Amino acid sequence: MKRFLFIFFSTVVIGMIFYLGMDYQVGLREKAAITFNLMPYIIFASIFPVFIGLLLRLPKLIVEIKDKKQWSFDWIKLFTIGIPSLYIAMIPILAASYGTNLLFSKAYLLIGDTHLHQ
Repeated sequence: MKRFLFIFFSTVVIGMIFYLGMDYQVGLREKAAITFNLMPYIIFASIFPVFIGLLLRLPKLIVEIKDKKQWSFDWIKLFTIGIPSLYIAMIPILAASYGTNLLFSKAYLLIGDTHLHQ
């Protein structure tokens, strides 16, 4: 029962943070449309999914800490999944700062939209 409550409340908290973050992102997008200052929206839309990913892993990390499990780090996952995913998430920031001559930046900016549609 204790495990169920832990998973339930962590899911509710992460869901609320996700909802509030998406609401804030919509507000930033509307403000960017009015003021023509896109950088706050671009930065938030790029960093927020990374933050949500960290939050999704946090309950399992807490359980591992409580169980006193041996920590390990999978370098292969970092280099094959983590770094390319972080690069793709940061393309809007990098393109705004350094231009669109980056790898995959033109295709991502033409096709990709970081906003979830309801």
